[in-house]
Order: sequence, then structure tokens, then C-alpha cells
Amino acid sequence: SAGLDGEITEYDLENLRPRNSMEAYGGPIWTISSNRQGTLLAAGCEDGTVKMFEVLEDRIQFQRNLSRQKGRIISLSWHPTGSQIAAGMLDMIKIFDAETGHATHRLLVERGLQRTSNSQEVVVWSVAFLSDHTVISGDSAGKVQIWDGITGTLVRTHLLTKWDVLVLAVSPDESSVIAGTSEGTVVQFQFISSTVDQQDKQWVRTRTFKSHSHDVRALVHTDTAVVSGGVDTQLVVRPLLDKVEKNTQESAMRKIIFPHRNLVSCAKKAGLLLFQFSDHLELWRLGESDGNGKPGDSLPVKRNPEKLIQLKRKGEDNICCSALSPCGGWLAYATVSSVRLYRLQLDNNISINKVSKLPKELNSVHQLSFSSDSSKLFASSILSSVIVVSVKELECKYLHTFKPPSDSRQPVHLLSPSEDGKWLATANTGGEIHVFDVHKLKLHCSVPVCGSCPTAVSIHPFSCSLVSVHADQQIFEFSLKQKEFTAWSRKLQKQGMHPLWLQRDTPITRVTFNPNNPTHILLHDTSMFCIVDQILPLPEEKTRFYNQSVLQSLSLGERLRNSHAFKVCRNFQNLLCVDLMEDHSLVVVERPLLDIVSQLPAPVRQKKFAT
Repeated sequence: SAGLDGEITEYDLENLRPRNSMEAYGGPIWTISSNRQGTLLAAGCEDGTVKMFEVLEDRIQFQRNLSRQKGRIISLSWHPTGSQIAAGMLDMIKIFDAETGHATHRLLVERGLQRTSNSQEVVVWSVAFLSDHTVISGDSAGKVQIWDGITGTLVRTHLLTKWDVLVLAVSPDESSVIAGTSEGTVVQFQFISSTVDQQDKQWVRTRTFKSHSHDVRALVHTDTAVVSGGVDTQLVVRPLLDKVEKNTQESAMRKIIFPHRNLVSCAKKAGLLLFQFSDHLELWRLGESDGNGKPGDSLPVKRNPEKLIQLKRKGEDNICCSALSPCGGWLAYATVSSVRLYRLQLDNNISINKVSKLPKELNSVHQLSFSSDSSKLFASSILSSVIVVSVKELECKYLHTFKPPSDSRQPVHLLSPSEDGKWLATANTGGEIHVFDVHKLKLHCSVPVCGSCPTAVSIHPFSCSLVSVHADQQIFEFSLKQKEFTAWSRKLQKQGMHPLWLQRDTPITRVTFNPNNPTHILLHDTSMFCIVDQILPLPEEKTRFYNQSVLQSLSLGERLRNSHAFKVCRNFQNLLCVDLMEDHSLVVVERPLLDIVSQLPAPVRQKKFAT
């Protein structure tokens, strides 16, 4: 990555932290692009230079500068062979020879269309260099232009919008190009022929997608879908219906609004919630209701929720993970470079004290969790390892490091201690799930890899079984005593999940259990929470998958015929947390989208009919 600070940073995707960083010495960096082989990196700088870096095994090394230009370099694209580089600038595109560093062509971008005046500069926000030496550009005048990179001539101009075309992406076979605009639209162009004999192919505008309310800043064009993201914080996956089978799970459009990880920690014994933001943490005490009622009633509030602490991060790094102990006495958070641990006193006078000396092993972690008795802190670290430290008063002592049995280097993204404090379940992004014995400080067993990455894991407090839910929406139950899948899990896999369950957009992010009813498993994603009753029959493919509000409106006979193990509640939306407290009350945390939208910058104004 690179930015206006003028530095280039290389990241270790196995350990989820920066690996190398170096100054480019060209002022702010506006764009970077690597060749197809990944051996060279080009950076477009404020001072008008394109700087070439060699990507080595252990570092990034400066190689040389291409010919300096008068204006800043806004966008870059390599020719697939690596022999040339196209650079978008103000009012022009330059094509450089990657060997000599000299500019071979200058393509002048026309001004003065629609909202821009003849005297206003046009910014070439994005360029794409194709194998046949076609150059495609998107600019601030709302145009997508097709250029002949060999002769340096303009072939065709497509006027898309009155506003900016910000980003371009090319399909793997180079037969399709998509463009993202400031209006929130994504426009597709295809290289097709208008005649039957398929002669004289040209770039034709074929589709327009409107999935965003604000600028589209990022695009990826796969073989079967268009993935877009922008200022409205949503990631949209839109399948291309001519590339996938219709009326299937693959053909459904998906919107990803929230991160697929827990941003809320719950202190079940203390009645506290910890909310994680990018630059601070908020600790809240839950309110209390007065009286009893029947299901569906709103109870009067006896005590409102109370914000106890707002803790700002130290430094510039964003908070990547946080945890609150079940007793409410400990709080920890981590950035990519440091870990901080605090002792909380919340009785009469609220106080927070930082633990000054932490074990050196806690230098860089990406997941945190406390044991059920709040005496231990687990932290996932490098090389798929998990560090165990004890916490007592204002002391933090290193105990052990759990290491995976295999040579796996994938980061651990899920930690789940058991209620009795004996077990710790871990899951990494490679799909591996390991269970460690915390008392004996050794590996207990490994769960067979199920093909899809786990999104939530939890250990049942009574049956000593591990329940895992995966990105493909499959559910497994693994007995830690027998070290095999349970009979219920095998039955579920043999019968198969209900099609409507598999078609859900978002993954399950939390699994918990009901102490009053050990056969109940509570699951939730961002759009619903579900109680799976292991006693009831599993839903068959033709069974109606009603949610509970619809089920209650049916007659008793119809209700009994449609009764099955999955009880779905959709009364709440945009869920970040659903958890059971020690008093058996259920806490539901929603994050209304209107709150997020209200914090966004205003979108570009569009004239609409009758307004």
C-alpha cells in the first residue's frame, strides 16, 4: 500500500502485520501498480516521477526513475508483458518504455464536455493497458475513452456521467471492462461485434448497475461477477447472469455491510458491553427493565444504559481487536504494533489503570479472548500460534504458547475458551480447527478440515462438544471426548441444510448456548438470530422455512406440520451481537444503517424527475 505520506508498505498476509516500509522520496504517492509477474512495482508520485521498485524476498528495493513529467502521476497500468507502462495524469496519458524509462507516446485527453469548461483540467483517474495494446481511461469529465496504444490515437469516447469516472477493472480474459463513477453506478463494456459473422469487434456499453449511493472507489472483475466498494461502506457482489446458472445461489446479488468478525464483547457476569471502533473503545453498562410480560411485549425501562468509559487508542494505528473479561474487571485491545491491558474498577468510583509491564511475547496479535474465570488472556499471534498469559491485580505473566501441530502459517481468527476453563478452541483462515487442553498446556485434538473457512466456533458447556459454523453456512458438531463428529452432526450432513439457509448472504458470526436448555444452539448473523433445537426433526428440502413471526400466525395444525429444529427470528436487523447473559436474559445489539449513512459525506446531487 502507499499514500500521501510518501511511504510504501509491504504486508505479511500470514501474520497480518506490516512487513517492510520505505520512503519513495517523491512526495505523496497517488498510485501503485505491479507487473503481472509481481517482481516489479511502479509508484506514481506527486513530483511527476514514476519510480520503479524491485520486489525481493525480504524487502522492496528502489531500482530507478522513469522520465520525470511536469504534473503528478495519478494512475498506472502495466502492459501484461511488462514492457510498457501507461500513466494517467492531468489532461493526458503517457506511455513509457519500461526498459529505457522514456515516454514513447502522449495521449491528449479532451476537455470541455458537459460540466467541465475548456479551461478546467481533466484528471485521468484510472487507466487499463490490454494485451492488444489498447489503452482504456476513465477521467473527471465523466468519459471512458478507448485508445490505440501503438499509434497513440483515440478510437472511441463513451460519455457516462456528468461526474467522475473513478476506477476501471478488466476481466481475466480482457473481453469486458467495468467502470465505477461518482454517482454510485458501475458500467460494463464488452468487446463484441454487432454483426453475425463476428467481424469488426468494438467496445460497446452493455450494462449499468446501480448498487451504491456514493462514489465507487474499488472494483474487481472476476470471470462470473463484479465486486464493487466505495464511500457508502458497502461491498457488493453482483453476478453476471450470462456467466452463471440462473435462479441459483451463485446468481444472487450480495451486499456485505459489516465486517465478518465480532466488534462487540460481552461481560456476561457484569452486565457490560464493549464496543470496538477503529480509533476508540466504548464500555457500556446495560439498562434494566421493570416488570414481566408475555413474549413480544415491550417492558418499561427502570434504568437506562449508561456509558461508563470511552478509551481512545494510543498512536495512529487502528484498533484491530479487543476483549472484555466476563467479570468486567479487565479490558484489552491490540493494534498491529502493540497490545494494551487495563484493570477496571466499576463499583462506586469508576477507574481504569493500565498494566505497564506486559510479556514481550504480546508484541503483535490479531485476536484476543479472556477465559471464563477472567484469570487468563489468550492472544493469537504469528505463525498460527496462541499465547496464554495470566492476569492478576496489575500483573500479567506469560504462561505458554500453543502451536499448531502442522506447519500451518495461516493466522488464527477465532478463539473460544470453554466455560469450565479446560479447553481452548482455535480456528485459522486455512480452515483448520484445533482444541487445546489449557490445564495440561498441550494439544487435545484437531477437527477434520471441512473445506470452508470457519466463521464461528464455540464449546458446549455441558456436552463438551465443539460447534462450528462455516462460510458455506454448514454446521458441524464435534465431540471432544470421542474425538469424532456427533450423531446429530452426521445426520445433519447426510440430510443436507435447507436451501433457504444456504442462500443467506452473511455468515454466522457468533455461537452460544442456553444453560436452561442444553439442546438449544443460538446462532446469529447480521440479519437474523436462530435457535437450533437438536431434539426436533431437521427441516427437509420441501419444508417451509418460516420465521417465528409468520409461524405464530398459522393455525395450530399448520404450525405443527411445519415445526422443525431451526427457529428463525428476523425482528431485528443489522445485528452485531446476540448473546445470553448470566441472568439468562438475551442481549441484542443493532447498528442501524441510517446511523452509518448520516456520518457519510453528501453524495453528488442528481436531478430527478419531479424534484
